[in-house]
Order: sequence, then structure tokens, then C-alpha cells
Amino acid sequence: MSKRKRKKQSSNTSFWLVIILAVFAFFFKGGDIHQLANNLTNQFIPGNSKTVKSVEDNRLSQLTFKSGGTAYVFVNNNKSDLNAKDWKQNQIVYGNLDRLNRTTQATGYLSRANLVKSNTRTSQTWNPTGWHQKRLKINGKMVEIQNRGHLLAYSITGKFDNNGRYNPRKLGSLDNPKNLATQTAFSNQQTMQIFEERVRNALAKNKKVIYKVSTVFKGNGLMPIGYHAEALSTDGTLNFNVFVWNVQPGVQFDYNTGRSRVDRSMTVRSN
Repeated sequence: MSKRKRKKQSSNTSFWLVIILAVFAFFFKGGDIHQLANNLTNQFIPGNSKTVKSVEDNRLSQLTFKSGGTAYVFVNNNKSDLNAKDWKQNQIVYGNLDRLNRTTQATGYLSRANLVKSNTRTSQTWNPTGWHQKRLKINGKMVEIQNRGHLLAYSITGKFDNNGRYNPRKLGSLDNPKNLATQTAFSNQQTMQIFEERVRNALAKNKKVIYKVSTVFKGNGLMPIGYHAEALSTDGTLNFNVFVWNVQPGVQFDYNTGRSRVDRSMTVRSN
């Protein structure tokens, strides 16, 4: 038997051994099968035997992305620290800008009424810290590598003013310095979309959702190294906690300034 086959067989054996031990331990403790399924889903990527890395939330600013790494990692084993009982009314709480004028966090208690179509959004002019927009040719296509990324996506902030108060005449969060950060096109349009879509889908099903996004900076850096996003529906069916890397394939960023350079060796692995 070749080394590659033995390695693959060993990996598969280890995977199923973990599953069997988890099932045995769970039922031995009188656990619920649905909870077990959720736990296993959080630990393994469908169709991939590699586990998703999980980190502690208080270590996020110490992380450094390495080329070839995954687009996001779990935080605290993908379980939100939010508490539905802390929220009573439809609102958004925007964190104040810090001493360097950087965004901090935004948390919304959202309902279906807050869904709004993205095509109603107008242009924005606010330049968040680390903003050095430029177009680069990547894989034959011209790409604007930086976006004014919303902490809470425009599409879920309908009927809120820029102070987070409910106002039925408002379309959504626009040009709000407390809700915009310098985000790569890849992080904004691809990775964050995965989790924003889960929130939108829950709201469309008339669920109430608490959704919190925090920008994570390294030291006095002006461009976030990533975004800490977590969500919890009041019925518990939606529950995630992730750190989304603020990276762009083919580009290296200086997170102290937000400036960038082409680096074709820079790759990001899909989860």
C-alpha cells in the first residue's frame, strides 16, 4: 500500500473514531441527538475531513494570516456569546469610534421589518481609516481591492437611522462612520456574504436575530485584520461565531496603513 493511501486511510479512520467516541460520550451523558448533530456540524466542514480551527475571542488581535489559510475561523467553537434575554426592542447599538477614529462594533436586534433591497443603497463618500483604494488586475480582471465595508450589512438595517433608532422612513445604514471600515473586496463580497446571508434567511423566516460585528485591529493599525461576527436567533436555530480574515488573494496589505502591493503568491483557501 502506498504512503498516500495509508495516510488517507489513517485520516478517515481518525475521523470516524472521533465521531464514534463523540456519540458514545454524548449518550452516556444523556445528551440530545439534535444537539449532537449541531455540535458535529460545527466541528467539521461538509465533505472535508479537516477540522475548522477554533480560536478564543480574546486572542483575535494577536492572530496573523498566513498565505494558504482559510477565509475564516471559528471563535469559541462557533457558539455565540450573545444572550437573547438582553434585548427587548428593535434597535442597533453602534460603538463609538476609538481614539484613532477607527470603528469598534455594531450590534443589532433585528426582525424581518429590517430587510431592505441592496439596490436601494446610494453612493457613500466616508473614507474609513486605512482607506487607500486602487484598482489592480487580478487573474485578468480589474478589481477595486478595497470596499467601504459595513459592519452590519445595509440589507439588514432598514428602518433604522444612523443612531440605530427605529424610523419607518429610513432605508438603511448609509455613509455611517460608525458602521463602515476598510474591507477587502474578497472579505466583503465573498466571505462576509456567507454569514450575512444566514442572518437574512433567518429574518425572512420571521425570526428575531441578534447580530454583532466587531472590527479587529492589530495594535495601532488603521486597517482591520479581520471581523468578528456572531449571531443568535431568539429561538436558537441560528447560532454562529466566526472571525473573518480581511484578506485579498493576490494582494498583500500593510494593516498599519492600509496600503497594498501585488503578491501573486498570496492565496486564501475556501473553508
